[in-house]
Amino acid sequence: SLFQVYIIQVSVGSHQWTVKHRYSDFHDLHEKLVSEKKIDKNLLPPKKIIGKNSKSLVEKRQKELEVYLQTLLVKFPVTAPKVLSHFLHFHFYVS
Repeated sequence: SLFQVYIIQVSVGSHQWTVKHRYSDFHDLHEKLVSEKKIDKNLLPPKKIIGKNSKSLVEKRQKELEVYLQTLLVKFPVTAPKVLSHFLHFHFYVS
């Protein structure tokens, strides 16, 4: 089966890189952050989208996920929770 993979730009300070994740990865991350860090449950854009493979919807979702991650980075300016930094591959890019 085909999974839509979202390629998201991440920027932290002067570092910039991309991460690739499926929506389900975002969902798992979000669940953990909601339970461990009390992140607003409604922050993550909802899963259900009609005609979810249409190009414009994929691009819209990608933008929303980018905003979601940037919001998280603003919330945790100094030390990102381990689950988040792992998701963003911090260990590869930010030393």
